[in-house]
Amino acid sequence: MASSSLLWCLLVTCVLAVVQIYGEERMVLKVFNLRATKLNSGMFQTPDAYVKVFMGSAYGGKTVVRNDNTDPWWGEDFAFFNARVNNALKLEVYDSDMVFDDLLGTCERAIKNGTFQHSCNLNEGGTLHYSYTLGPTQKNLEDFEALE
Repeated sequence: MASSSLLWCLLVTCVLAVVQIYGEERMVLKVFNLRATKLNSGMFQTPDAYVKVFMGSAYGGKTVVRNDNTDPWWGEDFAFFNARVNNALKLEVYDSDMVFDDLLGTCERAIKNGTFQHSCNLNEGGTLHYSYTLGPTQKNLEDFEALE
């Protein structure tokens, strides 16, 4: 009798855990409008910059390289499905070189619902500007398609 009560409690606990995990509304994170100003690549060099985009440990891709430009703008948009409030959004700005790509700086923040524009100062000089939207899957996909 006691073992069947224990099994019943375990079953209820498992069901509640699954409902909590899968009952959350699916969210989409969109990252867009990436641009940088006053990038610094070192003495006598103009950076060949690009940006890598991450949400948590998920890699979303990277932009094209903008050669010889201290104020580049990138037209790529990035989308992450199953995003949650407080996931970390990380953007890494690099200078593309023949042998090693130099990290110019990293921007990181916890995401929240809505649409936001942010800027962050990069370690090697310059500023990265970007926008993101976090929202429900269907509405966000419609908005994302409207951006294209």
